[in-house]
Amino acid sequence: MSNLLFSVFPNENFVDIGLYQYGWEQCEPSHSFGPAARNHYIFHYVISGTGTLMADDSSGNTIKYQVKSGQGFMLFPNQINTYIADQDLPWEYTWIEFDGLRAKEIVSTAGLSPDHPVYHAGSKDLRNEMMNEMLYIARHPGSSSESPFHMIGHLYLFLDYFMRSAATVRMNQSGKIRDFYIKEALSYIEQNFQNNITIEDIASFCGLNRSYFGKIFHDSIGKSPQEFLISYRMTKAAELLKLTSLSIADIGNAVGYPNQLHFSRAFKNVYGTSPRSWQNANRLAPADN
Repeated sequence: MSNLLFSVFPNENFVDIGLYQYGWEQCEPSHSFGPAARNHYIFHYVISGTGTLMADDSSGNTIKYQVKSGQGFMLFPNQINTYIADQDLPWEYTWIEFDGLRAKEIVSTAGLSPDHPVYHAGSKDLRNEMMNEMLYIARHPGSSSESPFHMIGHLYLFLDYFMRSAATVRMNQSGKIRDFYIKEALSYIEQNFQNNITIEDIASFCGLNRSYFGKIFHDSIGKSPQEFLISYRMTKAAELLKLTSLSIADIGNAVGYPNQLHFSRAFKNVYGTSPRSWQNANRLAPADN
């Protein structure tokens, strides 16, 4: 079987929602497309693997997003974008190009925009139904003898699952969309604080641009993402200083500071004293045998 399916829909007489192109591809490592701008909406759903999307936001700034299996990304009309398969784990995706009078409303309802182009599913079952509809469409070439209404019917089913599965729809309904993103960010920090992560990495994981992510994070937590990350790392460092016999250098490295001087400076900014002085004052005495 070829690693690429691609078809053009032969009928453009559907005004509310029209189907243009669609397909499926198992990409080669580092396979890229762009920079380019499209005339219509194109939604990619990542079936397996991972890759990078670079897309202009509403201010014309190019933002980088990491997109993995189970997620997707929307390309918007006249938006300049590039997307690249991962070198080690290249993505397999299916895509649909559509447009029409209802297209903008549908995409907006799902919570996607040039500032938030990454799709997150709030329901695994609905997400899988959406993927199945996309694959059904991808596997039916444009020369099919079936009525165009058959394919448009499946396009509507895809859009229904797309809107209902989007996490942002669920969160909008409960008024907790920001809570969802903050929970994602905190989870990422908890699992990666010991690594050399940046605020851009956290925002990209959440599928948001940095400026918007920074705003909602500060509004929700009361600290900037950078302040929170430093505070979290220093809290973990204090635990290690209190409970272990690791060296100051090893503890700094364990919380994401390979440079001991940088670690000591950051610790003192938070606790008002050096790691060694804090340890001497707070270390637990060993238990008697």
